[in-house]
Amino acid sequence: MRLFVALVPPPAALDALDAACAPFRAQRDDLRWTGREAWHVTLAFLGDVSDRSLARLEPRLERGARRHAAFGLSLEGAGAFPGPQRARVVWGGVSGDRKALGDLAATVTAGARRAGALPPDAGRKYHPHLTLARSREATDVRPLVESLSGFRSAPWKAGEILLIRSRLQGNPRYETLGSWPLSSG
Repeated sequence: MRLFVALVPPPAALDALDAACAPFRAQRDDLRWTGREAWHVTLAFLGDVSDRSLARLEPRLERGARRHAAFGLSLEGAGAFPGPQRARVVWGGVSGDRKALGDLAATVTAGARRAGALPPDAGRKYHPHLTLARSREATDVRPLVESLSGFRSAPWKAGEILLIRSRLQGNPRYETLGSWPLSSG
């Protein structure tokens, strides 16, 4: 099954981002906008994971989450992959305690590797973001990225990690398989 581990911002942060993006949805019908219910900050994309690896992964995620204290984040700004002039993905940025976020992502990746669920992008620099839209063709999104550059949600505490199954038939659908709290400090 296709899995990833993520943080999900609270509804208030998602409400603010949704309101900031709303004017652009009608203007940019060349983009496939990601539904708000799918918004998350990926810690590790695991790809296809066997049932055997899944059974070994879950306790590692639980132990890993307990080793990290909850930390503050905000959603802030926007960008694009590979770049705003020829974008395939438009994303919302993440600010706050990015060191704690990167450390948590590294712990999740290491636990996945030990469980036999080596992330296909292991070794790639971690770039926290929330995917807002995709494009089949490279497209110029500089005005959109510039307009969202001043966006910032209220701060929130990242307090749990989620293991999520992704089903790609038609529109992607996500199912939470487990969640584990970070330590309280």
